[in-house]
Amino acid sequence: MRAKIHKELLATSALATLLTLLLSMFAFYGIFKEQVIADLRADAMLLKSMHVFEKPETLHPDGYELEPDKLRITVIAAEGAVLFDTNAAAASMESHEGRPEVREALLQGEGYGSRRSETLDKKLFYYALDLGNGSVLRISREARSFFSVAGNLLPMAAAVALFLFPLCLIFANYFTKGLMKPIEQMAENLSDTDVAVAYKEFVPFVSTIRRQHEAILKNAALRQEFTANVSHELKTPLTAISGYAQLIEHGMAGEENTARFAGEIQKNSKRLLSLINDILQLSRLDEKEQELEDTDVDLYGLAEDCIRQLEMAARHQEVTIRLSGKTAVIRADRHLIEELAYNLCDNAIRYNNRGGRVTVTVSEMAGRACLSVQDSGIGIPKEHQIRVFERFYRVDKSRSRATGGTGLGLAIVKHIAAQYGAEISLESEEGQGTKIRVCFPVK
Repeated sequence: MRAKIHKELLATSALATLLTLLLSMFAFYGIFKEQVIADLRADAMLLKSMHVFEKPETLHPDGYELEPDKLRITVIAAEGAVLFDTNAAAASMESHEGRPEVREALLQGEGYGSRRSETLDKKLFYYALDLGNGSVLRISREARSFFSVAGNLLPMAAAVALFLFPLCLIFANYFTKGLMKPIEQMAENLSDTDVAVAYKEFVPFVSTIRRQHEAILKNAALRQEFTANVSHELKTPLTAISGYAQLIEHGMAGEENTARFAGEIQKNSKRLLSLINDILQLSRLDEKEQELEDTDVDLYGLAEDCIRQLEMAARHQEVTIRLSGKTAVIRADRHLIEELAYNLCDNAIRYNNRGGRVTVTVSEMAGRACLSVQDSGIGIPKEHQIRVFERFYRVDKSRSRATGGTGLGLAIVKHIAAQYGAEISLESEEGQGTKIRVCFPVK
């Protein structure tokens, strides 16, 4: 990157130098033209003040010691006839009535310009002055082209370019170092917020890089914590399964305990399977480019299906579950919304009291479709409410493991809600129950 910036700065400097020299040549040529016209005007004013050309019929070209290639004098009548010319026979010359400088002189008192002379077949600078007697005095000088002037200036321009190029090289190197220094310092230690930014235009870039770096570090820490939690959570049921299996294998269980040990193995196997399924689901939700099949989903009908699936679990926990509300349609992936509703209802049953109740409500509020699940269970203490949507966070760890909870249900709910821009609200009191509402935008 440093080499590329250095080359680009050097190329920019070289190009700027060349353009500056070229524009300077154009400017010099413009000044040169103005100077030639000014000299011609001075010569014309001097000749007019001598009153020599007021009677051109008395003049003869051979009477003037002029260099034909340097200066040409012409006297032109008001109707355009050439009365006198130092470089050609006046009688043989065509009418000059249409010459721009002559017309301007007759109208405004003076006129000037440059063009190719039809008489001499050369490009000339012209200056015309009204003599006040109906005739016009015009003097002209051969015009040097831009390329002719530039050719004379070229050696000096080349010398200036050769002098400036090493300076451009030095300054390009200096500015490249100044530009790259804070970036290199930041690359060495992205967490150091004291590194000064040399250019204010870099502030948004540096801030974005630092935010991204912090986000990467945070995600890395979360992944490390998640990996540690997964290892711990998987180890617990696997250890139990292995232990009971060894007791049975070595004949240490006895007939009276074999059925109980087999039951424990089955229970831990189910817990292990649930844990793996939830981890896989979270992994899929973490994928930014997962393919979703969004369709019209009726939350009321979906909640009915969810309650039917959990009917046996509710009966086993002696919990009454009922549905209220009305149809509310959202645009989403049905499988994900089923997962969300299932986790909310499953938690409400799992952390309820014997003989408790769960109420699932579907409604529309402020143009949003809402699914709310309220239970009469153990509730969540205030200090834990902010963290219950974290992965593997449990308020009552012993109860969660006893009921087969994985600690990932509400984390999955949070991910799915975020997927569709839904808002989650939680109301809970310890010993009084919990109410969780998820409101989806209606599309």
